[in-house]
Amino acid sequence: MRWGVQSICAVLIELGVQIAASTYYDQVNREPSRREVRDDELKEHIRRIHAANYGVYGARKVWLALNREGIEVARCTVERLMAELGLTGAVRGKARRTTIADPTAARPADLVGRRFARQHPTGCGWPT
Repeated sequence: MRWGVQSICAVLIELGVQIAASTYYDQVNREPSRREVRDDELKEHIRRIHAANYGVYGARKVWLALNREGIEVARCTVERLMAELGLTGAVRGKARRTTIADPTAARPADLVGRRFARQHPTGCGWPT
């Protein structure tokens, strides 16, 4: 650590944030919560299922596979953990590409003689 905990706490106190150095040490040395422990266990199962299916399973199918194995977990939890792990499923379909016009290309002539600019506003009682 570049700066000591005491000096950081002193600066924070000067800025109006009342914090003791013991707060930092309590956070660093605390036991992991039940959620953190469960998340670590689930991450291993999620990695295993995702890898076993060639990395094409998304959160929905991983969630279904976990429930089939008897591991009860919420779908939103699987989505959150897969995002933390950087795992995604395969995306079906072809990539859509819209037409990008070339501004330097020649445009066809206007053979009909259309008028693209209005001479007066419409809907204000003006004759059309």
